[in-house]
Amino acid sequence: QYGHLAAYPASNILIISDRASNVNRMMRIIRRIDQVANQDPEIVPLQNASASEIVRVVNSFYQGAAATEGVAVKVVADERSNSVLIGGDQAQRLRIRALVAHLDTPLEAGGDTRVRYLHYANAEKIAPKLKEQITGIAQAAPGATGGGAQASPLAQAEKNAMVWADPTNNALVITAPPKIMRAVMDIVDKLDIRRPQVLVEAIIAEVDVDKSAELGINWAAFSKGDNIPAGAFVSPVGGTSIVDLAGAIQNPANASTALLQGTTIGIGRIAGTGVNFAAMVRAIRGDTNTNVVATPSAVTMDNQEAELKVAQEVPFVTGQFTNTTAVTGGSVNPFQTIQRQEVGTILKVTPTISAEGTSVMLKISIESSSIGQKPAGAVDLVTNKRTITTTVLIEDGGVVVLGGLIEDNSVKGEQRVPYLGNIPLIGLLFKTRNATSTKNNLILFIRPKILRDPAQAAFETDLKYNYMMDQQKDLNRREALPLLPGVSRGKLEPPPQPGTATPPGNASAPGASPSGVPVTPGVAAPDAGAAPEGAAPAPQSSPPPAPPPQGKP
Repeated sequence: QYGHLAAYPASNILIISDRASNVNRMMRIIRRIDQVANQDPEIVPLQNASASEIVRVVNSFYQGAAATEGVAVKVVADERSNSVLIGGDQAQRLRIRALVAHLDTPLEAGGDTRVRYLHYANAEKIAPKLKEQITGIAQAAPGATGGGAQASPLAQAEKNAMVWADPTNNALVITAPPKIMRAVMDIVDKLDIRRPQVLVEAIIAEVDVDKSAELGINWAAFSKGDNIPAGAFVSPVGGTSIVDLAGAIQNPANASTALLQGTTIGIGRIAGTGVNFAAMVRAIRGDTNTNVVATPSAVTMDNQEAELKVAQEVPFVTGQFTNTTAVTGGSVNPFQTIQRQEVGTILKVTPTISAEGTSVMLKISIESSSIGQKPAGAVDLVTNKRTITTTVLIEDGGVVVLGGLIEDNSVKGEQRVPYLGNIPLIGLLFKTRNATSTKNNLILFIRPKILRDPAQAAFETDLKYNYMMDQQKDLNRREALPLLPGVSRGKLEPPPQPGTATPPGNASAPGASPSGVPVTPGVAAPDAGAAPEGAAPAPQSSPPPAPPPQGKP
């Protein structure tokens, strides 16, 4: 009689007005009625459509209906299994399931065709791998094999799937069913990423010291009227004997091969009759100091080999052909076979950035070669070669010694006439002494730098460019050297400090120098802050702080 019950559909609530005991009894009844019939979520696997796309469409469609009817329905996508999870009222779930089944239908039997333009990856290299991936997906599908059983839809669609590359546009053309298309596109998204670059700087420091000394005396007695020795003491000095020197005196054409470097003094008597004699004293001392510092550097992509060569191709004689003919009665050399070898500095490096992005593994090969002095008895040129091939792990920006060679050789020799060479003081006339001391010091350093973004690459480029400009200015300070096209000055501005900004009025217009003077292409613009000629150079600005290490994508 005093009770009142009303429904408010807008908020899906009941309004009860009665005695306290009756209200409590009605609340217990309503709680037992207001329950979901099935609390377990329903899983709907999809065969053709994308789970995330289906959930987006369903939530957009039922968003207004759920608010109006007051029925809570939740739809979630599972990307891993490409399934849709539905929870809520039983009636609403039936409606949503019917809608999902309608949307999960193949578009066409032949599949869909898409053109994917790549930004960083190579389309020609990826296309064969994607074909193998499509074949693997179809073979792994249920029903792909099994004797006379009917093949699965994926196995049948794999025959119509096609992937080919367009090298002109660096694009992939893919024709495949929706499920295979989604898998292929996910793979392409993970492969077509920007990879960091690595700047590898090496220092090859080599110091060679070569000292030699030689002192010797030749004695010889000749027969009458010729240069055939009747007796001689001590072996040839420096590769040439007193006999060769005597022959050069009689025939000046042989002087170029008989005379030696250093101080050579000969005395004797060479006449047409009588007994001839001669003596040759030779003394020579040689000092050779070599200091070579090479700093090769190269920039390459992650996991890509870079090769830098600063070398000459030197020809080496490997063979020759001599033919003697009866017509001319002489010998000729129609040709010589040569082989060219590279002599200089050769750097090969393959960097691999770690997953954390803080270290670099380098597979590196460095070769430093030069043409050395031709020793006695050598038939051709002699090259000095230093090579190291190794794999190292270096922190970003760290310096590591790859290897080194420290060699110290000392050789002393003496040749003398038995008994006569042992006589004090007088024995010096019957002996030859030589000594050679060689020291070689070779050390190789390496430093990698990870260039994660264009700003770091531009900064390193400007450092190298400014260094070359400074070197050219030191060689010729009076000549105005042109800058690179588009560069208004040869010095970098100091990097801005954190929390500061450049005023809008100080921005330089394109083609103008900082001082406001227009810049002509090929002519260096005057720098208002440049020091006068002869003044000490300003200190170089330090590079900006490196960003915190990030993991590889």
